[in-house]
Amino acid sequence: MRLFLQLVTGLVVLGYPLAVYFGLNYLPPGVIALALCSILLLRLALQRQQIRSMMLPIVVGIFLTAGSYLAKQNAWLLYYPVVINLSMLALFAYSLKHGPTMIERLARLKEPDLPDEAIPYLRKVTQIWCGLFIFNGSMALYTASATSLATWTLYNGFIAYLLIGILLGGEWLYRTFWLKKS
Repeated sequence: MRLFLQLVTGLVVLGYPLAVYFGLNYLPPGVIALALCSILLLRLALQRQQIRSMMLPIVVGIFLTAGSYLAKQNAWLLYYPVVINLSMLALFAYSLKHGPTMIERLARLKEPDLPDEAIPYLRKVTQIWCGLFIFNGSMALYTASATSLATWTLYNGFIAYLLIGILLGGEWLYRTFWLKKS
């Protein structure tokens, strides 16, 4: 049951922009804020034992959604993608300064004995991810504060994920085909 709840809450968090869009357009005021707050509280309870670094964005999300409900300010819901990008940027940037880099840690899950020559490349990939989080966070802030709900949803619920997918896929292609030739 715990795994099922983790999966469901994870999918809702991934679909947060779509949930906000449909909730604000088709549900009575405050319902989506309360529902998302409940999902985030459940997610926090489920992940208490796991990734501590991702607890802060969940807690901030709880405050944003609860605050949105209590203050009757739907706009607060739009800032959660900003929080996620800032959190990911902080996590990746911290790993650049204190090592090993986040991408190196992820790579070592698959290949524990990485060659020393791979470390500078993995550092550069981590820096590229930091750049993407800065860009996505900036766009999330811009769309939350200066555009329509439809534009916010398009960027944060589709384009941001598309950019993440392009970076993941592009890096994989580069590593698989270009680096193997060298």
